[in-house]
Amino acid sequence: MREQVEQRVSELRAELQKGQHALAELESRQAELRQTLLRISGAIQVLEELLSPSAPPPRTTPAAAATPFAGATPADGLLLRANGDPTPANAS
Repeated sequence: MREQVEQRVSELRAELQKGQHALAELESRQAELRQTLLRISGAIQVLEELLSPSAPPPRTTPAAAATPFAGATPADGLLLRANGDPTPANAS
C-alpha cells in the first residue's frame, strides 16, 4: 500500500512539473502575442492617419532621403521585424 501511494505522489509531482512548464510556455506566448497586437494596432493607427484628409503630405526632402529610417512609416516601404526594428520591404 505504501509503495502505491509513493508511486502516485511521484506521478503527481511529474504531472505538476509538466503543467507548470506548459503554463510558463503559454504565458510567454501570451506576452509575444500582446506585443504583436500592439505593433499591429500601431501600424493601423499610422495608416489610418495617412488616409486622413488632414494628413500632412509625405516627406520628400533630401534630408529624409539621406536617412531612410528617420521618420519612416510603414507607407515608406518598411516592414517591422518581430523585434520591432524597421527594415526595407525589399530586404531579405
